[in-house]
Amino acid sequence: MTRSRAELDAAGDWLALSLAPGLGARRIGQLVERFGSAEAARRAGRNALTEVGVPKDAIAALETPDTARIDAALSWAEQDGAHLLTPDSARYPSRLHELPAPPPLLFVRGDPTLLHEPQIAVVGSRNPTLGGIETARDFSAYLAGLGLVITSGLALGIDAAAHEGALGSGRTIAVLGTGPDRVYPAANRDLARRIAGAGALVTEFPPGTGPQASHFPRRNRIISGLSLGTLVVEAAISSGSLITARLASEQGREVFAVPSSIHNPLARGCHALIRQGAKLVDSATQILEELGPQLSAIVNEHSTGPTPEQPGPDQTLDADHQRLLSSMGYDAVSPDELVSRTGLPAFEVASMLLLLELQGHVTSHPGGRYSLQVRG
Repeated sequence: MTRSRAELDAAGDWLALSLAPGLGARRIGQLVERFGSAEAARRAGRNALTEVGVPKDAIAALETPDTARIDAALSWAEQDGAHLLTPDSARYPSRLHELPAPPPLLFVRGDPTLLHEPQIAVVGSRNPTLGGIETARDFSAYLAGLGLVITSGLALGIDAAAHEGALGSGRTIAVLGTGPDRVYPAANRDLARRIAGAGALVTEFPPGTGPQASHFPRRNRIISGLSLGTLVVEAAISSGSLITARLASEQGREVFAVPSSIHNPLARGCHALIRQGAKLVDSATQILEELGPQLSAIVNEHSTGPTPEQPGPDQTLDADHQRLLSSMGYDAVSPDELVSRTGLPAFEVASMLLLLELQGHVTSHPGGRYSLQVRG
């Protein structure tokens, strides 16, 4: 999009500050507040900057800015569908202004107006179970279909499932840990392209920036900061998703967690969050209920609608099939355990499990184990 000279100059000042070594988002915000504007902070001079504790290498970078990188970032922002937002722009999302360290720049590909829409973050394991993928996709599709924007981090696993679910019924935002011209992981390039076309890709990192471990906690604070609440679906105790949940809590946002089997190692992070005060949810409608004051229009519109529930036994099945289903739960069990519980012959149990799986009543798991199919 075409920008005025004043807009380009203002963006250049913010870029110079963000590219100076040793100046993080929090320090940049303090400097802008101290001197009155990004331009004034950039041009404050060595003595004034030294007095407020700016490192020597950062002062040198502000005196002789990296014009090549600044020009490259401004050129990127001139492309169709590309946008560069600064904190003093009316298009900068107000929810990020509430953070202790708002990103000094946002590079957006797609629709920047989505950043102002009510959002729910959906995050979780990069190596989820099939059930976790289905849960993330179903919750996201349901919430996006009501008009909420689903925000996540474009990672493999739960993030990708959340984006896919949202694209099927509404809109989604992917927050990147790279520059806006890079996609990480590369396996999600097609997904990123579709999100840019029907939603938005967002990052605080300038073009040309590759993935680094330190980028992803910074990405996570934007995911939680943009959102009214964060939903965690399957996370190990060491999962980065728990960082996002912690940041959401510190930012005064709601945290939701989906419980699972105590035998599932990917449930431990969610169970830990619940013990720490996260809201336990097993239905997407419970998220709407918790966020009712902030989403009154959506809640009121849909409060009289049906709530998805788990279906009971299929009455078209014969007594033995229903007995087998009644002996199962949502924790995976072996056919031998089912034989013991039902008293049915092993060969009949094996045949019945195959039929029930084909009909969508049960799910098979590694090791030849089975559980009831989660629906709704």
